[in-house]
Amino acid sequence: MNQKTNISQIAVVGTGVIGAGWIARCLAHGIQVIATDPAPDAEANLRKSLQQAWPSLEKTGISPGTSPEDLIFETDMAKAVEKADLIQENVPEVLELKHQVLGAISQACRKDAIIASSTSGITPSVLQQGCHCPERLLVAHPFNPVYLLPLVELVAGEKTEPAVLTRAESFYKEIGMKPLIVRREVEGHVADRLMEALWREALHIVNEDIATTEEIDAAIIYGAGLRWAQMGPFLTFHMAGGEAGMRHMLKQFGPALKLPWTKLEAPELTEDLKEKVINGCETHAGNKSVTALAAKRDEFLVEVLQLAEKYWPEPQSIMKK
Repeated sequence: MNQKTNISQIAVVGTGVIGAGWIARCLAHGIQVIATDPAPDAEANLRKSLQQAWPSLEKTGISPGTSPEDLIFETDMAKAVEKADLIQENVPEVLELKHQVLGAISQACRKDAIIASSTSGITPSVLQQGCHCPERLLVAHPFNPVYLLPLVELVAGEKTEPAVLTRAESFYKEIGMKPLIVRREVEGHVADRLMEALWREALHIVNEDIATTEEIDAAIIYGAGLRWAQMGPFLTFHMAGGEAGMRHMLKQFGPALKLPWTKLEAPELTEDLKEKVINGCETHAGNKSVTALAAKRDEFLVEVLQLAEKYWPEPQSIMKK
């Protein structure tokens, strides 16, 4: 598996939800993982997360002989990263903290190690300002749960060496992911910008008492969401134009873009709006804990991923820069 990239050991810095997801995915693909996190209960929480994720990974397929017990946990970050081929950083989205951690990683790691940040919004060129080897740093932004969802956005910074991006792309493919190389740096990358636009509109709809949180979720689940799982928005709209495709769709429905249907600017997050959102979600969840909801989510994702692979047209055009 690792003949292409020679990446056989990775270090994961920060073992929260995203870090734990990276660890589970890599272990399942036979990659040696050394994890590090300064929180006093980090190791115990991480091992619990791995146990919860493993049954879903077994359904999607794991490398023979792999186990969550293969994890190595090291409290000393410098020791954790010193021999790694690739370091995946997952600390909170605070730029000062990112710079501090990336600076420490770049001083302690090998001269040829790749440093990948899971940041959801910060551009790599900004992150490179805190790194002693900026040419080896890039963004590798995944989606939760990382151990199941295959998309990873790869973004090179101004100083990232092209060979580093190419090697990283090959590695993420080796662990079962579908890398999307973002052509140009932008805050929030691609997928989060799309989700943010939908989220802002959803908040407006709740704020104006047009629909509840549960009703909005249903609108996506039983409508656009089912189609998007196979085709995405552009091919879906292409089909809306009939045999003439997108050409007719834009001619017929394009003028609607001028109508004030949506509001890109987020509403003010007042106490009233926060309570509507919180109460709506808690009511919708009922007596199910987040852990129970996550288990149901994973069961669903395993099945929908298998179905999507059967019908998914491989998006080759966006997998290349």
